[in-house]
Amino acid sequence: MRTALIIALFFGTVAVPQEKNRPDAQPRKWVVASDGSGNYRTVQSALDAVPLHNKTAVTIFIKNGVYREKLHLDSTKDFVTLAGESRWNTILTYDDHPGMVSPRGDSIDTRSSYSFIVWGNNFTAENITFRNDAGFTAGQAVALEVHGDKEVFKDCRIVGNQDILFLNSEHSRQYYRDCYIEGTTDFIFGAATAWFEDCHIHSKKNSHVTAASTPREHPFGFVFHDCRLTGDTGIHNASLGRPWRPYASVIYLGCFIDRQIRAEGWSNWNNTDSYKTARYSEYKNYGPGANPATRAPWSHQRSPLIIQSRSPGHWCCSGRLRPRPTAACAHRLSTSCWAVLPPA
Repeated sequence: MRTALIIALFFGTVAVPQEKNRPDAQPRKWVVASDGSGNYRTVQSALDAVPLHNKTAVTIFIKNGVYREKLHLDSTKDFVTLAGESRWNTILTYDDHPGMVSPRGDSIDTRSSYSFIVWGNNFTAENITFRNDAGFTAGQAVALEVHGDKEVFKDCRIVGNQDILFLNSEHSRQYYRDCYIEGTTDFIFGAATAWFEDCHIHSKKNSHVTAASTPREHPFGFVFHDCRLTGDTGIHNASLGRPWRPYASVIYLGCFIDRQIRAEGWSNWNNTDSYKTARYSEYKNYGPGANPATRAPWSHQRSPLIIQSRSPGHWCCSGRLRPRPTAACAHRLSTSCWAVLPPA
């Protein structure tokens, strides 16, 4: 018997998806270039061109450039892929934050500060920087807010300061691979279930990496697997997370944790009783900031996910076990089971 970590992120019956839930056979491919050499000059004009109730795979290739736009992908605009020319030089950015007023006269708050909001399902992004340019002291300033289900981000950079990545739906399941995410306070937050694989998480302030609001009935919130946690020089009191809601769930598995993380690891939000129900765990982490002996007594140095299994690492896709997920595989998912079985 070999040990595997089975992360049953989503429970339910696995079935081969019906044809109506799959993207159509003939995908559409468009190019965005600010110099006019593509089909569209702006990213939003390309997103606007995706039809409502879309069932056709749409790939939007974005040439290098800084696209200063407040972007939104509407619900029912499904099966969209944004592919940048370079994760460093294809930059989608805006700078909304509290204290500003929208063009319609509304006050900007956390939920309206996004640079890019994704409502569509089966969305994929790769080789793109998502950024909010609001300053270090601007307060909550979201770069990327994700509501849709079965969302995949690969080789992306998600950068800014406070509240940068908003996983804003308890019905959303999200996957991040080889991404760089940096911020100051609560810069990965929300109620979604999300898996972070081989990501680099960088703290810029003695504050909190995560602020999960996982619903009580959800078995998992944020799972970080084989990730690397670092911090700016001089940062030495950051926490792995604090519970935004009482049943917050965050797990770090086999991660490198540098010296920026405080000895106790976690934080209790304003000394409330949330620590009594928060589900905070670590398993086989390593590095200067990974010290099980000093962790908060209400956190766990074990994983409730470990079982004995003969199965190697696979991803549950279209009713079959497949190798590690790809964007194409993720797009084919339309079952109530979206499960990950990474190898031990």
